[in-house]
Amino acid sequence: MDIKQRILELTKIINQANYDYHTMDAPTISDQNYDRFLKELISLEEKHPEYKEPDSPTGKIGGIVLSGFSKVTHSVPMMSLSNVFDFDELNQFDERIRKAVIDYSFVTELKIDGLAVSLIYVGGLFVRAATRGNGSVGEDVTQNVQTIKRTINSMSSKMD
Repeated sequence: MDIKQRILELTKIINQANYDYHTMDAPTISDQNYDRFLKELISLEEKHPEYKEPDSPTGKIGGIVLSGFSKVTHSVPMMSLSNVFDFDELNQFDERIRKAVIDYSFVTELKIDGLAVSLIYVGGLFVRAATRGNGSVGEDVTQNVQTIKRTINSMSSKMD
């Protein structure tokens, strides 16, 4: 298979997986396969930008906002985290930070795939919750979030 064909194939696979996961809430491929496909696509597009498709998933975040939910425009774009698969990639990340920031420290934790939510508080009171959506516009899930009874502390202690 040639490079252009592989980019087309990966674009189709990942776009379908994004739709299944973000819009239909029915994932069809494992996180490991998704990450492997995406990493391959990013690498191919970097080496051959002339073959990058207009609908490439490498330039998108999340999914579409469903019509059943009110739309919320994020005041600050809600981006996605990148994965690191080995120590070499971790060192490359550290080098990029060192070039951009003088004084910093890291806090690390496992990346758990799931729902990303932006919570807005005004004067210490919870006002709104919105999903990431496409990074600029998400879904208003305030009423759903208000039903959550446990706090982060009580969840952590139950997970230990």
